[in-house]
Amino acid sequence: MTTIHLAALVPLLPFLAAVAGLLVGRTAPGFVRPLAVLPALAALALAIAVAVDQSGGRAVEAHTQLTPTGSVPIELALYIDGFAALVAVLVAFVATCVQIYSTGYLRDDPRYPSYAALVSLFTSAMLLVVYSGDLIVLLVGWEVMGICSYFLVGHYWETPEARAASVKAFLVTKLGDVPFLIGLFALATDAGSFRITTILDTVAGGGLHHPTLVGLLLLCGVAGKSAQFPLHTWLPDAMAGPTPVSALIHAATMVAAGVYFIARLLPVFEASAAVMVVLAVMGAVTMVGSALAALAQDDIKRVLAYSTIGQLGYMTGALAVGDRGAAVFHLLSHGAFKALLFLAAGVVIHAAGTNSLAVMSRTSGLRRRIPDAYWTMTVALLALAAIPPFSGFFSKESVLGAAEHAATGHTAHAPGSAGWIVLVAGLVTALLTAAYATRLWLLAFRGRGTEAPDHGRQPLSMTVVLWVLAVPSLAFGGFAYRSLPGWFDGRDLTPTLTTSVLGTGLALVGGILTYGAWTHTRTRAAGAPLGAVAAHPEADAALVEAEAIATHEPAFGDIAYAPDPADPARLLLGPLRRHAAEGFHLDAVYDALFVRPVLAAAGLVQFLDREVVDTYVRGAAAAPRLLGAAVRRAQTGNVQTYVSALLAGTVVLAVAVLLVATGA
Repeated sequence: MTTIHLAALVPLLPFLAAVAGLLVGRTAPGFVRPLAVLPALAALALAIAVAVDQSGGRAVEAHTQLTPTGSVPIELALYIDGFAALVAVLVAFVATCVQIYSTGYLRDDPRYPSYAALVSLFTSAMLLVVYSGDLIVLLVGWEVMGICSYFLVGHYWETPEARAASVKAFLVTKLGDVPFLIGLFALATDAGSFRITTILDTVAGGGLHHPTLVGLLLLCGVAGKSAQFPLHTWLPDAMAGPTPVSALIHAATMVAAGVYFIARLLPVFEASAAVMVVLAVMGAVTMVGSALAALAQDDIKRVLAYSTIGQLGYMTGALAVGDRGAAVFHLLSHGAFKALLFLAAGVVIHAAGTNSLAVMSRTSGLRRRIPDAYWTMTVALLALAAIPPFSGFFSKESVLGAAEHAATGHTAHAPGSAGWIVLVAGLVTALLTAAYATRLWLLAFRGRGTEAPDHGRQPLSMTVVLWVLAVPSLAFGGFAYRSLPGWFDGRDLTPTLTTSVLGTGLALVGGILTYGAWTHTRTRAAGAPLGAVAAHPEADAALVEAEAIATHEPAFGDIAYAPDPADPARLLLGPLRRHAAEGFHLDAVYDALFVRPVLAAAGLVQFLDREVVDTYVRGAAAAPRLLGAAVRRAQTGNVQTYVSALLAGTVVLAVAVLLVATGA
């Protein structure tokens, strides 16, 4: 069997598993778990086989025309280079881990069959995006992921949060997809084809007529899909879905699709210096803003959600300086440790009985209850903070090194201004990332107070997955920067001395400052009863009233918990904390600029329809109705009445004729 045949089976197997799961999930529940896990595992094996066969060498491609269109043809095309081969392995690997983990995490969920089928369809759609060599086929996978995210984020549809989050995720991403679709058509019109290789050849030959316009239109879709400023607001709310879904979306699908799309079509964006600067600004604002927001969040999953947005900002920054090797390297590394962070967070949430870090900080012994999650999450947080020798260090340094090269004029692929923007934002984000990673670890695992509840041991399927993901989180970076440059256009991935020292130094400073702030505030708060935040100088009464968290877990009783006075974010961010916790009120801005005007316009249209159009329609119908009533009254059926009317009409006509004759 050839590489092309194997590659075709990689997205096909999860798709068939999804169809089978939806058909037999209810009638044959015993087949649900095998249908969820085995096809994903087989797809992973095939993806590895394809990657080994491709080996970072010449791209493997095949194509056939789907149907004549009369203009630009649409082809079923596969194009597998080193980037595609490695990203497909990541997608299949994370999807397999999520499916195995979910067999334990959702073992009592009555909707598990549909959940597992949708995860398989989600995986198939992302693999189609990765392997596709035609933009229309890629668009199919792109949009299927959107509808899958709608259903999976809204899995707990009984809760208003899940319903609102699923609708928001769908609408915000569609807001970016509309200009994205226009950009795809404009790109294909210039190239005369939707084939990616043909488009790249056209760009190389200078055949792209409006590179800035096309690039900006495509960036709209990328910003929505990969949750980049200003279309990132859907991703934190999407945490209302099951935790394994969060791991899948954040680590290997959906949000990775936008970054991968730019990497695949990077010459299109490089054709316009203005687009590269816009991309750099978008990545820089995303990095710094999301890191500040993560530092202020109380929900552990929202911390990780903003963390994902920031790490995607690093990847966007690498692309903005023309280094897709660094971007995809960080995409692969981030996929491993972010999947581990979310899956470990699922164990932590189950053990603590809450998502709230404020509540976790008031419990003790949590790390003894869940040692597997404690140690593996520690590894993942160190990778996130880019502490050597964990994988995040090598991939993040490749991004900063690429930015340094662009800033000092050592690359012709991007303007120097883009390099400086990405470099400065990346260094600031390195400090903030270490700060919020340290804060999460301290509040979740170093709390004091009530003993953590004992919910029993986690299923083996969950703990095994954590340790499997811990291996690449620890070792992938050190292996990849030596072994994979050939897969990344031959780009050197070795960390540079300057950015390594600066980045690691700032990360250590961020961690130390956070630990110092936590120690200081914890000491000052030590004498107060739990929940009595207002007794401390750091507490703000208005903040306590606005942010109080009520929990009804058995271990805590009916106690209203306010934000922990030992939370280091209170000291580190000061007055900025309240704004950062609300995502700098970007949702409120969108509500004022877009939602309210649209609702007002809809109300006006409703008023005009009801009071003007309906009135006109009713009036237009009233006249014929009255005329019909008059005619109906004349039809009495009485012959004498008809003869009288005939004689009266005759007299009237005679008089009229006489008057006319006299006048003449």
